[in-house]
Amino acid sequence: MIRALAIGFLIAVLLAALLPARYEKQFRDSPNAGPSRQFPLGTDDLGRDRLSRLIYGTRVSLLLATAAALLSCAVAAALGGIAGLGIADTVIVGAADLFLSLPWLFLLLMVRACLPLNVSPMVSVTITFLLLGALGWAAPARVVRAAVRKLSVSDFMLQARATGCPQWRLLWRHLMPNAMPILLAQLWITIPAYVLAESTLGMLGLGVMEPLPSWGNLLRELEGGGIAGHPWLLAPVLLLAAVVGSFQAVVEREDYSV
Repeated sequence: MIRALAIGFLIAVLLAALLPARYEKQFRDSPNAGPSRQFPLGTDDLGRDRLSRLIYGTRVSLLLATAAALLSCAVAAALGGIAGLGIADTVIVGAADLFLSLPWLFLLLMVRACLPLNVSPMVSVTITFLLLGALGWAAPARVVRAAVRKLSVSDFMLQARATGCPQWRLLWRHLMPNAMPILLAQLWITIPAYVLAESTLGMLGLGVMEPLPSWGNLLRELEGGGIAGHPWLLAPVLLLAAVVGSFQAVVEREDYSV
C-alpha cells in the first residue's frame, strides 16, 4: 500500500512538473508578494512567480537526476559486468575502491569547483549532469560485479556453456537479463541520491545557474532567514523531502532478488 502511494505520488509530481511554467516572467509591480489567487506561493525579489519556478525547477532536478543516474548505471553495468566476468577485474575494482574511499560529496564539490563557474544555465545543467553521472558509478559497479560473478557460476549458465552457447549469447541472452533487477534497484537508489546532490550543489552556487530554476538554487532563497512568517517559502524543502522519501519507500518495498 505504501509503495503504491509512493509511486502514485511520484507520477503526480512528474506530471505536474510537465505543466507549462513561465519561470522567467517578471511581474515588476508585485515583487516579494505573498500568496494570492494569482500567485499561490507568492513572488520572489524579482517579481517571478514562485509556483511556476518550483514547477519548472522540479522538472529540471528530476530529469537531471534521472539522466545522471542512467549514465552512472550504464557505466556501472559495463564496468561491473566486465569485472564480474574476470576481465580487468583488479583494475576496475581498484578504481572503484579509490572512488569509494573518498567522500563522494566532497569529491563532487572539489571537481565542480575546479570547473568554470560563470557559465550559461544550459552549460551548468550539462556540467552538473556529467559530474553526477561520471563520479557516481563506483558503488553500483561493485554491486553489479558481485551479481555477475554469482550468476556466471549458476546452474543455468553452466548448462548453457555445456550446450556450446557462444560467449556473446551467454552475455546478452542469459547474463544481462538476469542482472537487470539488480541494476534497476541501483537506479532507484541513485536517483534520490542525485536529487540531493544537485540540491547541495545548487545551494552552494555550483549547480544549475540562474535564471534557470532547480531545487538547489530555489533553496538558496532560504539563506536569508526570512522564513519566519513566510511558511510558503518552505515549499521546495517539503517537496524535496516528499520526493526523496517516496523513492526510498519504493526501494525498500521492492523485491530485486536475482
